[in-house]
Amino acid sequence: MNIPWLTILWLLPAVGALAVLSVPRTRADVAKWVGLLVSIAVFAVGLGLAIGFDRDRGGVGAADRYQFTEDHSWIPALGTRYTLGLDGIGLVLVLLTVVLVPLLIVAGWRDADHSGSLDHAGGRRQKGVHIYVALTLSVEAMVLMSFVALDILLFYIFFEAMLIPMYFLIGGFGTGAGVDRSRAAVKFLLYNLFGGLIMLAAVIGLYVVTARSDLGSDGNGSFDLRAVVEAASSGQLDAGSGVLKLLFCGFMFAFAVKAPLWPFHSWLPDAAVSATPAGAVLMMAVVDKVGTFAMLRYCLQLFPDASRYFAPFIATLAVIGIVYGAVLAIGQTDVMRLIAYTSISHFGFIILGIFALTSQGQTGSTLYMVNHGISTAALFLIAGFLVSRRGSRLIADYGGVQKVAPVLAGTFLIAGLATLSLPGLAPFISEFLVLIGTFTRYPVAAIAAASALVLSAIYVLWLYQRMMGGPPRHLEGPGAATRSMRDLHGRELVVVTPLIALLLVFGLYPKPLLDIIDPAVTHTMSTIGQQDPQPTVGSGTDGGSK
Repeated sequence: MNIPWLTILWLLPAVGALAVLSVPRTRADVAKWVGLLVSIAVFAVGLGLAIGFDRDRGGVGAADRYQFTEDHSWIPALGTRYTLGLDGIGLVLVLLTVVLVPLLIVAGWRDADHSGSLDHAGGRRQKGVHIYVALTLSVEAMVLMSFVALDILLFYIFFEAMLIPMYFLIGGFGTGAGVDRSRAAVKFLLYNLFGGLIMLAAVIGLYVVTARSDLGSDGNGSFDLRAVVEAASSGQLDAGSGVLKLLFCGFMFAFAVKAPLWPFHSWLPDAAVSATPAGAVLMMAVVDKVGTFAMLRYCLQLFPDASRYFAPFIATLAVIGIVYGAVLAIGQTDVMRLIAYTSISHFGFIILGIFALTSQGQTGSTLYMVNHGISTAALFLIAGFLVSRRGSRLIADYGGVQKVAPVLAGTFLIAGLATLSLPGLAPFISEFLVLIGTFTRYPVAAIAAASALVLSAIYVLWLYQRMMGGPPRHLEGPGAATRSMRDLHGRELVVVTPLIALLLVFGLYPKPLLDIIDPAVTHTMSTIGQQDPQPTVGSGTDGGSK
């Protein structure tokens, strides 16, 4: 009997969300524990998939790169099926998701208690806790489905649907003034919905193209990703290059907004600051990865010629985003907004590696998605624990934290050093691979992107010096003195310790992840008909490498 593990993977948190909502409203703590146990069960399923995954399968020449496949009839009239499968790129992102969500539930254990849970009489409406946990599990379910869907329409539905629970997490349970939360949530939703609308037009256009090709049967097109990719790579799609370029732009626009890529990024800082720290991490470390993942799976493979045509332009935007995010991070006075701008810079690195169209660049980008998720989660959550003690996001309101809360300051430093890609911490390997892979094809872009290494050192070390160094600050008001600040305690250590451990482990030994990623990247490069540039040594008269 074949067990549908991928269906169980995404359906378990979806059913768990309903189970949380069914808990009596007066039992908020029970709702939290149900949500946590469900997320741990999802982690167990994800871990089982990793153990059962064949790392030697899926490279060049493999009959089918996807494992644990499921294929069932869904809407025959549209040529769309319920088709799921997992490759190495999807697997590492599934693992990132199932690891982070239980930690985020623990990190946000009391978030709903203080946001959107008061009635008109001043008492607590415990239903808010239920909704908060259920929304978190709903986002997890939809993200997991996006990573395993092999039907283009099925992917699109969940790609768009995850915006709704994320919108309510930002607007209903975020921090700060209600008007600011609502504005940030609406901005997040409108940007992404507009990108999704453009993608919908491209999905319909692709369906029409497949209906005219050999994929069509009885006048119907196909949404089968594997079949369309095979037809695209062999030139069997009945469409001109101009049409395929327009379709590529439709897909790419939606993914660039989701990622986000400069100049489609402006929704991210507002949404990250307005959400709770756990909600912001769920958005930046998990949801936004669907955009960069989809660039690899859909843009490159469905439109290989268009990808090569637009690659220099997209690489240029990525480099601008890398430098732009780093420069703006230096000038921030709000610690949360600073971290949000660093993510814009990091997403630029990820997209640059993807469209360098080299195996090293794409391997580095995939690894960067995982490492960025871990490092951003660590830095944002630790900053959130710090802000919850002082009640202020302003960097100037802190100082001397390392003297009174050395564990908090120490973990903050490790997470910050990971953000600047210090050797020995996980993001270094992925950033190094991206730069090396980019340099072999676009040396100028790689050199420009490398400038962010200096800029990131400025914003991280200066941030640490201002907040953690010096004498403890004494400000007016009850509890305003840094001297009275508590260090990290039990629940917070449960969240932070695994993240710091992962940064150290993958920084020193990334081989387990690379062994999973490499065959999938090799297959992608083969599918799009791309080879790594061969390094050449130029003479003194004819220039350098090409």
